[in-house]
Amino acid sequence: MALLRSLNVGRPREAAWAGIGRTSIDKQPVAGPVEIGRYGPAGDQVSDTRHHGGLEKAVYAFAREDLDLWAAELGQEIRDGQFGENLTTVGIDVNDAQIGERWRVGEAVLEVTTVRNPCNDFKTWMGRSGYDNTAWVRRFAAVGRPGPYLRVVVPGVAQAGDPVTVVHEPAHGVTVSTMFRALYTDATLLPELLRVDGLVDHARRKADAYVAHTRG
Repeated sequence: MALLRSLNVGRPREAAWAGIGRTSIDKQPVAGPVEIGRYGPAGDQVSDTRHHGGLEKAVYAFAREDLDLWAAELGQEIRDGQFGENLTTVGIDVNDAQIGERWRVGEAVLEVTTVRNPCNDFKTWMGRSGYDNTAWVRRFAAVGRPGPYLRVVVPGVAQAGDPVTVVHEPAHGVTVSTMFRALYTDATLLPELLRVDGLVDHARRKADAYVAHTRG
């Protein structure tokens, strides 16, 4: 059974190393029920609103199984929330989820919208947390398992231990991993993104531009 292992939130903290001088990447698990609203879980506040947050990136999910893979790679345990995720899941391959797929988590219904772009703040955070962050952005991208951002379709309360249930699956077959590879490591996959109804604007612009270029 797929479950929400932990629900994690963070608040802005001053950080000279962060691109805008503050960051909310340090997410910590919350005990008990949490209201997930249109802009994300109560108690969570985005720092860099240019690249994070908003309706299309209200919630970020990462699988415990993928954290464990990275823990084996790095030779150190990785706690829930270390990658800046709001939802740490277990029992569901979040990277095999299709764009537009919907999950019920507690009372909330969430829709997979887009993917994380690993950045230098993430790299620095890992280094400051005691991990080997050598070429971190490249290494993270090469694995192609970034975890999805989700929009909140139906707000509601959720907490650790709640089931994660897939309540809608599109038929296009474009997964989180496919979208990540198309946007960041294999541009030849960009046309596939155009099969997604309601594709987020930044991905549609990039896919449209690639198709126009290849057609001459």
